[in-house]
This record gives sequence, structure tokens and C-alpha cells, in this order.
Amino acid sequence: MRTQLLVMDVDSTFINEEVIDLIADHAGVGDEVAAITERAMAGELDFAASLAERVGLLAGLPVSVLDEVREEITLTTGARELVAAVSAGGGRVALVSGGFTEVIAPLATEVGITDVFANSFEIDRGRLTGRTRGRVIDPGAKAAIFAELVSAYECDPAATVAVGDGANDIGMIRAAGLGVAFCAKPALAEAADAVVVDRDLREVLSLL
Repeated sequence: MRTQLLVMDVDSTFINEEVIDLIADHAGVGDEVAAITERAMAGELDFAASLAERVGLLAGLPVSVLDEVREEITLTTGARELVAAVSAGGGRVALVSGGFTEVIAPLATEVGITDVFANSFEIDRGRLTGRTRGRVIDPGAKAAIFAELVSAYECDPAATVAVGDGANDIGMIRAAGLGVAFCAKPALAEAADAVVVDRDLREVLSLL
């Protein structure tokens, strides 16, 4: 069946890195934030609370750091090919992330993705305030956005695919016609229809 909608997580899925961990390294709190991220992705912590805690540690960081972080990010092997193949077949591709729009949106534009849903930093006088603004993209929001996209593009649910790696992706993975756990934490792997263990998104393409 032709894929009508592909929705992907970003951190450690569409890209190789965890964006907030890279930003935290610039703030000198890398180890502390990485430990919280790991527990959140394993489903051991409430995502929204852990996000607020991690972002709070970034207060005062100059916004110019986000440009530096973008330069450090690498697309996962096969990301371009997967997006191109689904798009060429007439399908839609979206990114739904607990990461940050300021970093993710330019990457999405680079590969031709226009539907991007992520958190946004609150910025005041050129510095991060330690808070986010707008809708928090937590596990519930990811599942809701997936459903909104299916409805907006009038997709056959059976022709939809979701790809992610963490516990916060479980809702959208279960909602998809094909839910793929990509180099995933055990909690997500158990909920998925398929599991990819190699860091190559062309492996997902082979499942479509």
C-alpha cells in the first residue's frame, strides 16, 4: 500500500543527536541534562516536567548558541532517501518532536519537509529565559498531532507510518498503520509493529 503519511520523531531518529543535550553542553550542564533526557526517553519521568527542568537549566544562554548547535547536527543515514521516496509517491512527511523548532525547522526545510511540530524557546533580549512558549509537544500532543494530520490530509489510517525511538512516541506509534521503533528504548519497541536496530532509515523504507 502506498504510504500517504509518514510522521517521524526527530532527536535520535531523523537526526543522530539529542538537540537539548547539545545545547546543554554549551551551557555547561551537559551531563545533568543528558541524564534527565535518558530517563525521560525511557519513560521513567513525566516528559513535560522533565522538559521544564531541562530547559530551566539553559536560562541565560545566548540565542546565538542555537546557530552553533545546528552546525553540529547530522541527519541520520537514509533520512533524505526515505523522505524523497515517500514524497515521490505522493505521500506527506511530517516531523513531530519534543525538541525545538528553532533548530529543527531549518533542517526540515533543507530536505523539503513543511510540516514541523516542536517546542519553542522563550527568548528575551537575545537570551533563553529557561522557559518554553506555546504548545508543549509531550507524548499526548504527539499522538494528537498525528491524528490531526491524518484528518487534515484525509489519509487512510492503514496507509500511515510513524517512526520514533522513545517512550514519548508510543501514542503515535500505536495510532499508525505501521509503527516503527527505530534503535528504540524497550518500552517503545514493545509497542511497535516493526523494529529497526541499524541506524539507517533506509531500513524503514524497506518496510513500506
